[in-house]
Amino acid sequence: MSDAHSLDTLIQALRRLPGVGVKSAQRMAFHLLQRDRPGAQALARALIEATENVHHCERCHTFTQDPMCATCLDTRRDHTQLCVVETPADQAALERTGAYRGLYFVLMGKLSPLDGIGPHDLGLQKLFVRACDGIVQEVILATNFTAEGEATAHVIAEGLKAKGLQPTRLARGVPVGSELEYVDLGTIAHALVDRR
Repeated sequence: MSDAHSLDTLIQALRRLPGVGVKSAQRMAFHLLQRDRPGAQALARALIEATENVHHCERCHTFTQDPMCATCLDTRRDHTQLCVVETPADQAALERTGAYRGLYFVLMGKLSPLDGIGPHDLGLQKLFVRACDGIVQEVILATNFTAEGEATAHVIAEGLKAKGLQPTRLARGVPVGSELEYVDLGTIAHALVDRR
């Protein structure tokens, strides 16, 4: 295998990361090979270890090394609340607030018909079974406020209503510290409708 082939393979591998184009991938590859070979080897080892050891929690579907994640096993959490998020990153963001002490269900995506992702691909049936376990009393839909996130929340809400559950939706509004004249009109409109 030639040096050029190894370098090209590394660049193509780095391009798999979201938001990384050819130039960014080249910069990363050159940096790792030219200035930080120990870092490159540590990165390679960490990637191999993670792909071999990290899998989905059998209960909430987030990433974990154990059959069930620490959040699901935590008896101090409110097991009557279930917050539905798109990704583990969204779950981590909610956790950082310290404002939510319930459990989660991580979809690992959102509905996106253009990308061929439908309700079956998100495992919504597993979510419905989880939400109807007799313990959960509130399902909080915390999908993103994008077109796909809204569609995902709508499909989940309709499915839960058909099973006799009334889900709640994460509120939208004007960000703290912002001035109304600089906030987009859609956000202001939703803040007015969702006022309390």
